[in-house]
Amino acid sequence: MAGSKRNKIKKAFSPKSAAEQAPVSDANDEELMDDLFAQLDSREQTSAVKGESATIIHDIQAKQVAEQSTSPPPRKQDPKNRHQARQARRAAAFAESYPESDPNVAARLEREAKQEEEMIKSTCDQLNLHIYDINPDGHCMFSAVADQLALLQLIPESQANYASVRDVAARYMFAHPDNFIPFLPSSVGEDGAGSTDDTGLMTPAQFERYCASIRDTAVWGGEPEILALSRAYNIPIHVVQGGTPPVVVHTPTGESQEPDATAKAVRISYHRRMYGLGEHYNSLRPRSSLTAVTDKISSILR
Repeated sequence: MAGSKRNKIKKAFSPKSAAEQAPVSDANDEELMDDLFAQLDSREQTSAVKGESATIIHDIQAKQVAEQSTSPPPRKQDPKNRHQARQARRAAAFAESYPESDPNVAARLEREAKQEEEMIKSTCDQLNLHIYDINPDGHCMFSAVADQLALLQLIPESQANYASVRDVAARYMFAHPDNFIPFLPSSVGEDGAGSTDDTGLMTPAQFERYCASIRDTAVWGGEPEILALSRAYNIPIHVVQGGTPPVVVHTPTGESQEPDATAKAVRISYHRRMYGLGEHYNSLRPRSSLTAVTDKISSILR
């Protein structure tokens, strides 16, 4: 499901120029990037946001060039800085991908979003689930899983947050490299230098940095991380989506399993078109929990 997404993102993040590869380490730059992506993740994309993205990225890169001319280049980027630089390139690529001035593109995206919403809602109705919205901040998959684990009482409320779940995923993946490296293309990208050497997969050093980025940054989680969490917490994870099949099941043992509304499992939804940047995960709670909340509110208002 998310494999093609991961490859496309890695390809978009392949090294291009010295300015693009420079780390974004200034706290103000990180705040600007956070604000930018919060806007890009909203439901409505405007030309003002696109213009802002271009301006912010230009200013950040200009400052990087100026700093490079007065100080020696850093010996090595840490995972956080490398992630911020990739985020800037991702924002620039996105700003060019969906020109708002093209009404045909906007209409097509709206149709796809509506169709996806209807398909996911239909599946949720069949499974007696409702969507519990998760903040679209880059941590959504981990937050959605955390919400589910708390509902199932597999983790205490104090650990029901993306940071704790990210740490578990990163630790499990790092401890089982042979189970994940075959599914992760080289960090230089599909078309980058060295990507086709030997296996074209991540080196051990690249994999270690990848796990660190899963733990320490807002890099998106996908199928490898979902599989890691399923095995780490020893519970199936069911992902409802707008495609085929409507429910993708990940099990700790890797064995196939039919979706069952009565089975104990983590249930989340995957949305490709729900928000501006596309991929997003929400938590799927039983409808009984929604009814209980509604009844409680009604009793208070009486």
